[in-house]
Amino acid sequence: MALRPRSSGVGAAELNSSHRQTSATDVAQHNRRPVKARLRQRKTAPYFSPQFFNFLKDLKKNNNREWFTRNKPRYESQLLEPSLRFVKDVAPRLRTISSYLVADPKPFGGSLFRIYRDIRFSKDKSPYKTNVAMQFWHKKGGKKIHAAGLYLHVSPGQSFVGAGVWRPDPATLNKVRKAIVEKPESWRRVRDSGLKVEGDSLKRPPIGFNPTHEFIKDLMLKDFTAGVRFRNSQVTSPRFLEEFVEACKKLDSLNRFLSQALGLPW
Repeated sequence: MALRPRSSGVGAAELNSSHRQTSATDVAQHNRRPVKARLRQRKTAPYFSPQFFNFLKDLKKNNNREWFTRNKPRYESQLLEPSLRFVKDVAPRLRTISSYLVADPKPFGGSLFRIYRDIRFSKDKSPYKTNVAMQFWHKKGGKKIHAAGLYLHVSPGQSFVGAGVWRPDPATLNKVRKAIVEKPESWRRVRDSGLKVEGDSLKRPPIGFNPTHEFIKDLMLKDFTAGVRFRNSQVTSPRFLEEFVEACKKLDSLNRFLSQALGLPW
């Protein structure tokens, strides 16, 4: 509706012109404010919202293709996109721990694990994983090679970051055991750091190793892993990236020892 001229004598054309100028200014200011607000929000907003966990809980109750297809936009906005952003943003922070740690934000073939389960040889035919997982591997070792690295697992009430080597092949396992025997002081520093190094264990001491060795229980391990757990409230906090990096620093002594045992730089 066109504005009518008032009794002050201001013409309709002047009022319309003034209105257009004011409106243009207001619109410009209005458009600028949300941009700044979004930038501020991005700096302080958490990567993973409570909706992240809600989706995983819903998926656990409805683990079928029909439900997932209907809710795929939720998956993409609440899980996939924030997870890839987390991988991208944590990459330079991990390089301050070791320049050999790789965080790859590619949606396929990168650090983020696929949500689709391999059910070919499984009795459980549920098509989807009910957790989010990310792998940060050693640049020299690669994703498929048994080398020290980091693994982030996020699910309701079961979130943690793990370090070390899991289910290594016999040659890798033997190198680690020999390093413990040959460099007991270095291994003692790992133990004294407060880490709980654990994994599946042999029932008897491995062949070729002294059964009375001070670290015989460690020599019997078939995995060398340690971890730090996170509460749901930590994962959904704006500080989660910082807390994740601090946890990785706590685990660094194990990864450093294992890398040196395997002849890899760290």
